[in-house]
Amino acid sequence: MIIPVLDIKKGLAVSGKSGKRETYTPLKTIFHNSSDPYEISKKFKKKGALRIYIADLDAIDEKGSNSEIIEKINNKIPVMLDAGISNFQEFEDASKIADKVIVATETLRSIKYLDEIFRSFNKNKIILSIDIINNQILSKYANFDCKTIIKKINELKPYEVILLDISRVGTEKGFDVKLINKFLGLETSIIVGGGITKTDIDVLGKLGVEKILVGSALHKGKLGNYLHFH
Repeated sequence: MIIPVLDIKKGLAVSGKSGKRETYTPLKTIFHNSSDPYEISKKFKKKGALRIYIADLDAIDEKGSNSEIIEKINNKIPVMLDAGISNFQEFEDASKIADKVIVATETLRSIKYLDEIFRSFNKNKIILSIDIINNQILSKYANFDCKTIIKKINELKPYEVILLDISRVGTEKGFDVKLINKFLGLETSIIVGGGITKTDIDVLGKLGVEKILVGSALHKGKLGNYLHFH
């Protein structure tokens, strides 16, 4: 399954590379002649997308939010939302505007909040995201490593886990096989994102990864037959 990606900043869909958000510019996409995230999302739905991944860059960087737009999009197509969740209360707020809420290692303040979220909410609502930058787990507030995260996945058994290589976002450089191999075999459904190309989709399928986040290659029209998302 191809899951289209939208990054939203100050009300617009934006694009950039390697998580350098201060350099992101309005998105140019084959799906609409504007950078309006709602209009682009409607086109995704029309093309057959079953859901959409949205990163609220303002919320992640603690510079406001795009919650009204995201809620509007979620009423049109189910949203997997990364809004920079750092604690339980923020998860609860985000859960009111999105179909599923992403808890990402980048912004999670403590592993105890992850435990609290899993105790309090249906697992269907929660997606754990392991954010990678330069082959290291990205975490602003906690010191996560692969061993700790894998142990926690085995304990909490989330239904879905994202492996997001932020250093590859927007680069179309493909994925890191070594990283994926560390997580294959766990009792969860792996979603891979960051630099994914058309060629990678077939390779990932052979590895058993059936859900893939695609942004740049999708918006540039480089996926060919995969534009129908299934």
